[in-house]
Amino acid sequence: MKRITSLLFVLFLGLSPLVTLAAPVNINTADVKVLDKALVGVGAKTAKAIVDYRTKNGQYKTVDDLLKVKGIGPALLEKNRANITVQ
Repeated sequence: MKRITSLLFVLFLGLSPLVTLAAPVNINTADVKVLDKALVGVGAKTAKAIVDYRTKNGQYKTVDDLLKVKGIGPALLEKNRANITVQ
């Protein structure tokens, strides 16, 4: 049993980089559910704020425009920058 557990653990570690590779999230088209799941440190409330800001002010022109959304600060933006697009 220990051998099987160890083998599964090694296989999981070997595949984990594949699991974390995902396409960047387009903050101009993503809905609350997608933003909530895809962005680190962003829950349903902040995801809704992202969508509400976009609805009220139009599409984001740059990723840095997220700093205008209540609940998003520089640290949170930097954690997610590589996983966000406006294209």
